[in-house]
Amino acid sequence: MMFAVAAAAIIVAMVITFARAVLGPSLYDRILAGNSFGTKTVLLLGIMGYLTGRPDFLDIALLYALINFLATIAILKFFRYRTMSPTMDDLRQAEREKAE
Repeated sequence: MMFAVAAAAIIVAMVITFARAVLGPSLYDRILAGNSFGTKTVLLLGIMGYLTGRPDFLDIALLYALINFLATIAILKFFRYRTMSPTMDDLRQAEREKAE
């Protein structure tokens, strides 16, 4: 019963996080909300695995956490450099903009 209540609370938190991702005032708020949604999904997968008695859900949750982390880093890198593979000129320009 307690784990079912925890799963329901995580689902409510996911709905609130999704609303933040859609309505967020800035790009970084949306990225943070997306990362938080992924983290809550990992928690929900772990709880659902426990409730259904299937421990292999934890493997799926760990894989999803890794993908969520890598996707967040890739998205942040893309929005910083506007490309997935920055050249040295792009890096110098980003450093100049950072210094200003």
